[in-house]
Amino acid sequence: MTSPDAARLSELQSALVRALGPNSVITDAAERANYCRDWHGDVTMDAVAILRPDCTEAVSRAVQTCARLGLAIVPQGGNTGLVLGAIPDDAHGQVVLSLSRMNRVRRIDADDFSMMVDAGCVLQHLHEAADAADMFLGLSLGAKGSCQIGGNISTNAGGINVLRYGMARDQVLGLEVVLPDGSVLDALGTLRKDNRGLDVKQLFIGAEGILGVVTGVALKLYPRPTQVETALVGVDSLQAAIELYRRARRDCCDLMTAFEFMPPAAFTLAREAMPSLTSPIAMDHPGYVLVELSGSGLVDIRDLLDRFLEGVMVDGLVRDGVVAASRAQADHIWKFREVMIEGQALRGLHLRTDVSVSLSQLATFVERAESALRSAFPDCMTVTYGHVGDGNVHINVLPPAGMDVASRSQVIHEAKDCINAVVDAFQGSISAEHGIGRLKRAEFEARISMPRRQLLSAIKRAIDPDGLLNPNCQLDQEAGQAARAAMSTS
Repeated sequence: MTSPDAARLSELQSALVRALGPNSVITDAAERANYCRDWHGDVTMDAVAILRPDCTEAVSRAVQTCARLGLAIVPQGGNTGLVLGAIPDDAHGQVVLSLSRMNRVRRIDADDFSMMVDAGCVLQHLHEAADAADMFLGLSLGAKGSCQIGGNISTNAGGINVLRYGMARDQVLGLEVVLPDGSVLDALGTLRKDNRGLDVKQLFIGAEGILGVVTGVALKLYPRPTQVETALVGVDSLQAAIELYRRARRDCCDLMTAFEFMPPAAFTLAREAMPSLTSPIAMDHPGYVLVELSGSGLVDIRDLLDRFLEGVMVDGLVRDGVVAASRAQADHIWKFREVMIEGQALRGLHLRTDVSVSLSQLATFVERAESALRSAFPDCMTVTYGHVGDGNVHINVLPPAGMDVASRSQVIHEAKDCINAVVDAFQGSISAEHGIGRLKRAEFEARISMPRRQLLSAIKRAIDPDGLLNPNCQLDQEAGQAARAAMSTS
């Protein structure tokens, strides 16, 4: 005998297929699971169905259909996020709307220094398209081979080039967005200067899909660098790394594209994930900095980097270092920064943070946070790394091998509270670039001021009064849940 829940599920799935077509709806449970698991595989949920529209008009129909059926929508890009913002949390009342089939580069205008693309384009493919046009896209992430530009925009992604090109918000010229009633906001222009009232596209950047589904993006482009120079240097401390950054900003002007701090543990973790990696410098330094300069035209980037490194070594800021002799060697150096993430994942369930404080307080903040963690969790490994130059640092906590899942979860919860308490003391942010999602909602709500909460809630109610889009992400949305429940039973 079919259970009421199973009958209701079948009814909803059939209605979605009838309205949107079988090629745009995934109902098979095994296939649904591929879209309902977070990037690290720590959390697996379920949804009524997976919707895969192939154009903006199809997204509009999907949104209207879900509203009619009383189903909430979780928009999803490449699903590389770390705060559970792109996977469902209600198997009976939510669908995942994947943008993966919307992957066209609509236009590249080299004279306008812009590109217009579908939201489902993989970031790496956009880099390749820009390069083919002799242009450069400033946004770059470790997950660029699988993340999608719509997700990057919806989470205001940061990445390795923030110092020079800014966050995702700074790369956006225009957006196309399907609103909760199915209407399409066309703000997809490429004007650099447009002062016609409020810049409404900014509402959807960093909103994590709670206000609308981004379907198209207009992005800034830059001249393609003809020279890229990469160095890895050893330093005595994070404070020395920060001083090195100040010197680099002064001496290298705006030609610095990346400045990454890594502890010795980063190299150990990277080699655990990729044993073939070999370090280009000695591994006995307290800290390491990966610095990259790029440019084109008349500036000799290699000479600039050599003269900069010579000066800071004479002054004792750098203990040792190597400059990549080729692009292949530079890629090898970058592998340590990228693959260390996989090495942490191999250690099992662990705490991942992305906090920020003012740059002038960063070294003191990290020292205090690491001291608190050592006292409370002496058996855990603390791995601190990050972009440093923007005050953003990742303080991750890896429980010891052999610890059971329940104990790991408890350590993660307590370690997160420990770090957040220090963040609060320094008036920092619990999320520098990953977003809030569902994972950080409680901490976010505990820290948000009443005026800001009221403003955010008012914007949500005005644009999405029925709570259709990404419920339980960022803020509690009980009113929307009640409205959808009423619709689904009517």
